[in-house]
Amino acid sequence: MMEIRIGLIGTGYMGKAHAVALKSVASVFDTGLRPICETICATTLEGAREKARAFGFNRATDDWRTVVADPAIDAVVIASPQSTHMDIAIAAFENGKAVFCEKPVASHAEDCRRMMAAAEASGLPNMTGFNYIRTPASQFAHDLVQSGRIGQIHYIRAEHTEDFLSDPQTPSHWRTKDISNGCMGDLAPHIINAALRLAGPISSVSADIQTVHSERPGANGPEAVTNDDQAHLMCRFQNGAMGHLFISRVATGRKMGYAYEIYGDKGSIRFDQEDQNALWLYLAEGPEAERGFRKILTGPAHPDYLPFCQGPGHGTGYQDQIIIEMRDFLKAIETGTPVWPTFRDGLEVQLVTEAAWKSSKTGTWATV
Repeated sequence: MMEIRIGLIGTGYMGKAHAVALKSVASVFDTGLRPICETICATTLEGAREKARAFGFNRATDDWRTVVADPAIDAVVIASPQSTHMDIAIAAFENGKAVFCEKPVASHAEDCRRMMAAAEASGLPNMTGFNYIRTPASQFAHDLVQSGRIGQIHYIRAEHTEDFLSDPQTPSHWRTKDISNGCMGDLAPHIINAALRLAGPISSVSADIQTVHSERPGANGPEAVTNDDQAHLMCRFQNGAMGHLFISRVATGRKMGYAYEIYGDKGSIRFDQEDQNALWLYLAEGPEAERGFRKILTGPAHPDYLPFCQGPGHGTGYQDQIIIEMRDFLKAIETGTPVWPTFRDGLEVQLVTEAAWKSSKTGTWATV
């Protein structure tokens, strides 16, 4: 059993989730590497010190450069705004650190390529954070598809829908500024990643991207919304399948609508993150009168469930997905073997996103 010292950059929503995962992962999975929460970085030194106390880190800083240059740190977890990802990751690789980077890898495909090149040139472990696909139910869905249980896939319908900006009177704030914070920059990477994982590479898209509420209340009157609220993408997959993706942050009533339906010639799968411990499976077998979708409650027989709970149907939660991610990152470091999704996989997601933007602007199909 070896210790590994971690530097965490970013202390917001995802920073806290990763701090909790770092504290929990060794206990849940009995990992060969035991994380030591060494240094945490925030935008102010006062804030960093407060988070170091709250999250249990040994040291605090307001300069990410000191984290990546510190010889006492073995690996870096990046949970800062996506505009900062490239500089931090490349510097970390240059200083011999393994890197886990929150999604999306970067704001633009070219930045993703530079990060991927730096990672692969260094030979160091690299992962990007797509946590929702790691629920036991979605891992099981992937296993069913890969084993041929539902046959040849010919269609997938998927969505990532939330309603945190559905009210037009919600004030203007950082989420309504900058294209990287819109639904295509923030929510779409998750469901594009799911489509790629479950149905395979996407060859082309036809997209329509929309800002529903063009203005929001500001401190001195109405302020323009400079990014997108919702989008839908028709997809053609390399294996011949068709697909449709819908992404929205104004889907009234939807809190975590990460959902999909997959249709094959031998069966179908349905999943909804708002009921994340259940998977619906239809198999075209047996007497016609007895056929129908059946609800499978996740339990110890499903991937990565047992380390959390011995009881089927008791369920896992959001934080558990992050812990599973951290287990995989530690495994990549310990074994020296890449673990999906790497920066290369993150680039694949970004290429679909950029093709969608091109399609929406030109009104034509765009090649990925």
